[in-house]
Amino acid sequence: MALSISAVVLFLIIVVLLVKKSGLKAGHAVVCVLLGFYLASSSVAPTINELTTNVAGMLGDIKF
Repeated sequence: MALSISAVVLFLIIVVLLVKKSGLKAGHAVVCVLLGFYLASSSVAPTINELTTNVAGMLGDIKF
């Protein structure tokens, strides 16, 4: 069975867990979100997109 999940949903779940369990403050989470928005509009965004696509492809090729 293959499970497909959006990276946005996965990161949202991770941030929520960090806020609730690890003591990450909501202000810190907001700063992380703003950093993501600014990175998405920067010149480094295509490189980050390519990197995450390649890592997801490598993880998808792992057979258990």
